[in-house]
Amino acid sequence: MSEPAKATENKKARPKASHASEVTRPGFFAKLILMMLIDALGLYGMFTAYMVESWAVLAVLVVLLLALNWVYFSKRMIPAKYLVPGMVFLLIYQVFVMGYTGYVSFTNYGNGHNSTKEDALHSILIAAEERAPGAETMPAAVVEDASGYGLAIADRETGAIQVGTEHTPMHDVDGAYAAGMITEVAGYKVLTIADILKPDVQTEVAKLRVQVSQDVNDGSYKTDDGTSAYEVKYNKTYDAAADTLTDVETGVVYTANDKIGAYVDADGNAIDPGWRVFVGFDNYRNMFTRGDLAGPFLKALVWSFVFAAVSVLSTFALGLILGLVFSDKRIKGRKIYQSLMILPYAFPAFLATLVWKGMLNEEFGFVNNVFLGGTKVPWLDDPLLAKVSILGVNLWLGFPYMFLVCLGALQSLPSDVEEAAKIDGASGLRTVWSIKLPLVLQSTVPLLIASFAFNFNNFSLIYMLTKGGPNYPGMDVGQTDILISMVYKIAIDSGSADYGLASAMSIIIFIVVGVIAWLGFRQTKTLEEL
Repeated sequence: MSEPAKATENKKARPKASHASEVTRPGFFAKLILMMLIDALGLYGMFTAYMVESWAVLAVLVVLLLALNWVYFSKRMIPAKYLVPGMVFLLIYQVFVMGYTGYVSFTNYGNGHNSTKEDALHSILIAAEERAPGAETMPAAVVEDASGYGLAIADRETGAIQVGTEHTPMHDVDGAYAAGMITEVAGYKVLTIADILKPDVQTEVAKLRVQVSQDVNDGSYKTDDGTSAYEVKYNKTYDAAADTLTDVETGVVYTANDKIGAYVDADGNAIDPGWRVFVGFDNYRNMFTRGDLAGPFLKALVWSFVFAAVSVLSTFALGLILGLVFSDKRIKGRKIYQSLMILPYAFPAFLATLVWKGMLNEEFGFVNNVFLGGTKVPWLDDPLLAKVSILGVNLWLGFPYMFLVCLGALQSLPSDVEEAAKIDGASGLRTVWSIKLPLVLQSTVPLLIASFAFNFNNFSLIYMLTKGGPNYPGMDVGQTDILISMVYKIAIDSGSADYGLASAMSIIIFIVVGVIAWLGFRQTKTLEEL
């Protein structure tokens, strides 16, 4: 029998690998262990979502966990194994973030409106509490059961013990009280001093309030040290039937207003904190109609377009000119010059911005003291000069990138096209305008669109150089703020953060950048026909 025939015979005789042998490979066990870890993490997340009654998160986790197990243990889903991780991260870090931002934009979420109505009422009453007149300091102990922490108090004379939690008023219970200490409470674990001193427990004990009875207006017990307690009452009383708060001293009645999420009196004065409510398109309307906001917002919107467009055009123009110059092989040492041109791009942008901020300082800046002979030009304090300074610094930071892009595009152009133009008698400027520029644009327009989107959201340059200033009189918003820096100030940097309004502005930014990108890529198809 010939060698090829023997090989064929041996191949036929070799038994096929069974499914059992496949699952014993090391790769399968590695996949099994990884999926076990993912499942454990997913089950923990599902349990947490169930405990806090976050049903939407629970449903998403169930679907994702089932999909992952199906994909990674099914032989028919091999292509999906490579796509699912990216899709999961896309859903979590892009789709969810965008969807949640959109949801927040339709609410009044912000300082003073960041939780539920029950939490707001609890906070108002806590702020209104004061020690009850003649309240006795009583022996107490911090206790714990399945529902959380509670407070037990003892009568010094009779030894009778009462216990309650944040959700259960005080009631009689069996226990042991001796030598001024509560040592045992039926159905509860009595915490020791060492337990109470743990940071997380201390925080919960400090917030602990246990009602004397079912009526919240009867007062509550609180403890300062975990071993004694006293009764506190509130200078505001709550009527659950009417859903009103009444100031005990003045008699003013505050009624729950679910449209704005706050308790307000007859004159419209609200008590802080409020609660989060759905406000519809109010945040979007306020951007264009609210007197103190509409003007700065529209100016920031226009300046965002101007800043992004001028930055792209100026950096591209300078980068193209330098690319045309240094792509000429007749220049000696052009490699050295090319390396020097990209130094601003290699230097960290935020550090370069801080250096420029010092150089443009009105009193001690290098530009004023050296170049202008000590003239005090307010480069960063005058609204117009601050904008010019921002554009100039961004030109310094951005032209090396455009230089590299244009230089690469020019060096990739076919030489016969330029030679044909010379034969036809075209001048150098005509060749650049009619031949090189269209060909360069064909490959660089997507990058220009991306550069526009980047500059439209170029927060670091604005914040590092001017912090959006100079500010409008009496406002935290400045005249060089672009939309993204304005969003930051409204959401984080202001004294009263308004996340709902900031989210609405973020949605506007997303729509603007999305539309510009869509129009730009449509234009790219036109350039491809050239």
